[in-house]
Amino acid sequence: MTTATSLPTPDEIRAHFPALQRLHHGQHVVYFDGPGGTQVPRQVPQAMTDYLLNHNANTHWAYPTSEETDAAIAGARAALAALLHAAPHEVVFGANMTTLTFHLARALGRAWGPGDEVIITELDHHANQAPWRAIEKERGITIRVVPINLATYELDWAALERAFTPRTRLLAITAGSNALGTKPDVTKAAHLAHAAGALCFVDAVHYTPHGVVDVQAFACDFLGCSAYKFYGPHIGVMYGKADRLAALDVPKLDPAPNTVPERLETGTQNHEGIVGASAAVHFLASLGSGADQRARLVHAMTGLHARGEQLFARMWEGLGDVGGVTRYGPPPGRPRTPTIAFTVDGMTPEDAARALATQGIYVSHGDYYASTVVDRLGLQPHGMIRAGASCYTTDDEVDRLIAGVAGLTT
Repeated sequence: MTTATSLPTPDEIRAHFPALQRLHHGQHVVYFDGPGGTQVPRQVPQAMTDYLLNHNANTHWAYPTSEETDAAIAGARAALAALLHAAPHEVVFGANMTTLTFHLARALGRAWGPGDEVIITELDHHANQAPWRAIEKERGITIRVVPINLATYELDWAALERAFTPRTRLLAITAGSNALGTKPDVTKAAHLAHAAGALCFVDAVHYTPHGVVDVQAFACDFLGCSAYKFYGPHIGVMYGKADRLAALDVPKLDPAPNTVPERLETGTQNHEGIVGASAAVHFLASLGSGADQRARLVHAMTGLHARGEQLFARMWEGLGDVGGVTRYGPPPGRPRTPTIAFTVDGMTPEDAARALATQGIYVSHGDYYASTVVDRLGLQPHGMIRAGASCYTTDDEVDRLIAGVAGLTT
């Protein structure tokens, strides 16, 4: 059984992150902004710099640096495939998850028209709503929306089951809410979709740093994530079943490769970003043990999840003891990520975040592009404060957050 203590210690992990040495007003910075983008271990920029200085070239030409670039991209596909439990040719790179999802939606939407239906959820980031809304506008499809149960901060599962009809073409669902931390059962959801003859697209951007991604177990047809949420650079990654990728009517240039997965990668890619994403996966694998990279990743991510649960419980309970603080999202013990959203009476989230920043405590504020969630909670226009634990978060940092928030209410 993998536990939090079977991994390197937090201090050993923290030694890889130069950003953690930053001082703000004389105090070490505490980064609780990981849900919006994590810090990177030094291995990531080192790999990117090495690529740019020693191997930089375009692809598929008959000279050494081009061949080295081809090999680096192939290696990155293999690394991301290990992270996702996919095949390397099922890994697509792009600018970010949002861009890749718009690209996928347009490709799928070319075959849809009036009467066809797509299911989205209120729990989702707008990157998994707006692309399908665009197809609604362009192709006349119908969008069905599954609500949040405001008593539990989870999806209304009965409403999800009722949303499927014989005309359902796709379910778009998050594996983890970037606002509330809620983790729906995407495997169960994918089976519902397939039983209705529909496809399933999973947004795993927020989930990926906090659990084991397994596209085979999830049973999804497509999945998107972003390397900058799991200690890499700003680049997007999409998984698609090989036969699904091959069948997509993708917008592409005629001379560009028509093979999977390159047929989905429009234009010259961010080679250094791809190399950096690969380095991030290798870093995560280095935290675990096992016979191969997939086994090491599963061991590492299982242990990080266990550690994150402990940190989240400490945050949840500590902030719950602070008068004037309202917490949002499922409590400890429910399927969730170590991300907490809260408000402080008498302060806007931005003012609270600025006040915490003077103490070297960095948190996010607003709606994080999950504005449907914030609308349903009645918290617009200011949104919430969000604090997320990452692989480098410690108990002492959680205590600093709690004390900092308590200081705002006195």
